[in-house]
Amino acid sequence: MKKVAYLILLSILIISCEDVIDVKTPTEKPRLVIDASINWFKGTTGNEQDIKLTLTAPYFNNSVPPANGAQVLVVDSNNQVFNFIEDGQTGIYTNNNFIPVIDETYTLTIIYKNETYTATETLKSVASIDYVDQNDNGGFSGNETELKAFYKDPADEKNYYFFEFISDIPVIPSLEVYKDEFTNGNEMFGFYTEEDLTTGDIVTIRNYGISEQFYNYMFVLLQQNSQEGGGPFETQPATVRGNCINQTNPENYPLGYFRLSQVDEYIYTTK
Repeated sequence: MKKVAYLILLSILIISCEDVIDVKTPTEKPRLVIDASINWFKGTTGNEQDIKLTLTAPYFNNSVPPANGAQVLVVDSNNQVFNFIEDGQTGIYTNNNFIPVIDETYTLTIIYKNETYTATETLKSVASIDYVDQNDNGGFSGNETELKAFYKDPADEKNYYFFEFISDIPVIPSLEVYKDEFTNGNEMFGFYTEEDLTTGDIVTIRNYGISEQFYNYMFVLLQQNSQEGGGPFETQPATVRGNCINQTNPENYPLGYFRLSQVDEYIYTTK
């Protein structure tokens, strides 16, 4: 009899837990999010570029709203203007005649809802990936596949690198940043590990040349991302601001970054 009573009580508790709870999460006025990554892949002209503008949205939204109707342009140090035109209502602004020049300085200007946003960056070169080394006994468990993408760092100059590893299996791309502070002029490598990789999987490895400023920005972002938690009810880390500034209303600052990189891409098939 006691067992029956216990089961009835448990059933009541389970049913009562099915009530819908309307959680109120903090909201604020939408901010402009600037994804302005000018990437010049080696072996291409680099003339086709795009810049994506979106708006911040509440945590539980299923979609990210595009920022439509902005004026977007990039100007080099010789006052050559590259206009970016929106593709429909996508929030993606494209340019087909961009001219990338290593160590050239470019200024981004965005006019959106009568406010002007600007950012300035320099296009950085990158070392080519020479080869990839694979280890099938990596990770803490000894069962992960490790990849090392080796490259030769140029001597007598400061270099900063942003590595992206994209596999053809359903996992989040891996991002890492490196600097040559203690390895200047030596052979270096970008590192990737994934336990679900099997023979024949394809990993796209990209090495981006970046500025010290972007290195510091990404380093903080990646450190925050590696921390546990991060849900809507957790204490959030401090907002990391990029190099884009709202010249009209500084308090309505944007999120995102304006970056220009030469990129080396290496397609690797796991063994």
